[in-house]
Amino acid sequence: MTSTSSIEPAFRPADLGTLAVIAWSGESAEGDGDTPFLLAYSMGDSPAGPEATETAIRTLLGNNGLTVGGTVDSGVRQPSFPVTLLVEAGQAVISMAPLNAQCPAPPEWLAAAEEKGSAYFIFTTRPWPAAAPGKAVTEEELKAFVGDEATLTAAAHCLLPVRRIRG
Repeated sequence: MTSTSSIEPAFRPADLGTLAVIAWSGESAEGDGDTPFLLAYSMGDSPAGPEATETAIRTLLGNNGLTVGGTVDSGVRQPSFPVTLLVEAGQAVISMAPLNAQCPAPPEWLAAAEEKGSAYFIFTTRPWPAAAPGKAVTEEELKAFVGDEATLTAAAHCLLPVRRIRG
């Protein structure tokens, strides 16, 4: 008797390439004031190429129980959500097994995160080679990439509660 099994792709961290996170705030679709947004993406520069990057990110997201596509997963309603957001000392720190990523958060983002108590996190599988970490991204470049349907449909979307270090 033979059986078939579903083979999950092996997760290879090197295939993620250079990861970056950008923080910005803007009007939400609901029109209820400024929303803090975070975008995580890869430059697609893994040794195995951009296709391997996309597969690695899909695997990473899947291993953390996140779905790619239009569904918005809510960490606000799930205390044991696999992705966390820590905001401290002007930095936004995203954690999910097995990685942590941080980025400086502009003052307007910090104010929106404080007011809302949550942030909208997008982790796209679509590489963005033009947006190198440490290089300034214009508002137009950000809008073009984040507003592109290909970017949004190739991403996991999450609402994350803002956590802080307790003193």
